[in-house]
Amino acid sequence: MRKGYAGLSMAVGATIFIGLGAAQAQNAAQLAAMESKFAAADKDGDGKLTAEEAKAGMPRVSANFEKIDKGRKGFVTVEDIKDAMAVMMGK
Repeated sequence: MRKGYAGLSMAVGATIFIGLGAAQAQNAAQLAAMESKFAAADKDGDGKLTAEEAKAGMPRVSANFEKIDKGRKGFVTVEDIKDAMAVMMGK
């Protein structure tokens, strides 16, 4: 019987590990997609999105621009957006 429990425990552990790996892969894919959209929206290539650039290329960022631009700089960076995403995801 104990062998059965050990095998079950290992199987559950492996399933959880694989599930976490899939979640991490999904998060990495989401970050890569966001960075790609950011680069396309950043028309002047300065690494910053103004409210106008966000409105034209990243509507979700535009809708939350004031929340993301915590320093009230008038622009957001990839790091600002990552930070906002982490807060939204509860991390």
